[in-house]
This record gives sequence, structure tokens and C-alpha cells, in this order.
Amino acid sequence: MKAFLIDPAARRIEAVEFDGSLDGLRQLIGFDTIDSDEIDATGDRLFFDEECFLRAVPGAGRFQLDSLAPVAGKGVVVGSRAEGSALADPVIGAEALGARIRFV
Repeated sequence: MKAFLIDPAARRIEAVEFDGSLDGLRQLIGFDTIDSDEIDATGDRLFFDEECFLRAVPGAGRFQLDSLAPVAGKGVVVGSRAEGSALADPVIGAEALGARIRFV
């Protein structure tokens, strides 16, 4: 399954493939505690470390997508279906996503 990995330390957004599972998302993000926010009406979601606001990971970097709270560390954008209960390829493209992200 396709996803977009946001790495604020490298200031990079890259298309990646993963197995489509929550464990796969955890591996991409680097932490077991994950949460998500819907980023648009298509069902695309931003997954991130749920405790990123509490963790102080030196050099992790931060990014902000639209007006969502800034996220510390890596994030993953993936699509969803069935009201968020099933993961899918994201609808948004890399260029459109990049235009909505600010590295802070």
C-alpha cells in the first residue's frame, strides 16, 4: 500500500510502500503509540506519534499540516475508507501534500 512519509528532521516528504497494517504505520513512525487526524474530505489521514507532544527527541524536527497542531517527529499520510476503519492509498498527491506542509 502507498503512503507519504513526512520526515521533518530531513525536511522531506517521500512516497513509501508498506503492508497496510497499523504495525506497518508504527514502524514508519518509529513509535508504538499512534494517533491520526483526518486531513480532508477524501478520508486521507495523518498518522503520528500520539505522545509526540510529550516526548523530547533531540533532532526529531517538527512539521505542521494546514492548521493542525505541529507534530514532533515523523508522520504518515494514508487514505482510509469506511469512516476510517480501513486503510487505503491516499487520494492526495505528493505535490499537493507538500504545498500544505510547513517544517517548523
